[in-house]
Amino acid sequence: QVQLVESGGGLVQAGGSLRLSCAVSVRTSSTYTMGWFRQTPGKEREFVAGVEWSGGRISYADPVKGRFTTSRDIAKNTVYLQMNSLKPEDTAVYYCAARYGGIWTTFSGYDYWGQGTQVTVSS
Repeated sequence: QVQLVESGGGLVQAGGSLRLSCAVSVRTSSTYTMGWFRQTPGKEREFVAGVEWSGGRISYADPVKGRFTTSRDIAKNTVYLQMNSLKPEDTAVYYCAARYGGIWTTFSGYDYWGQGTQVTVSS
């Protein structure tokens, strides 16, 4: 069973930065993909970014391209989402997720989920 524990959310002003972390409880094989999603009330969970554990491919949703960066630290078994130039529309609960296989941009493709962390961007 894979367990994901997120941290790093909070309140920040527009234009600021936050870094989210997602610690993975078991040694992740290179065939796993880690995804970041976000959700606001009444809306479906949307894809933000994904990184293949092997490091071969990274993908970003258009709204965050050029502002967000995802990476993984194999030694620490941790994935990060660095969020810069934050906007009020980035406000959401952010989740990390894991799936066996390549990057998938819909939430239904992921098998394991973190508990979520709130990110609030004030204008």
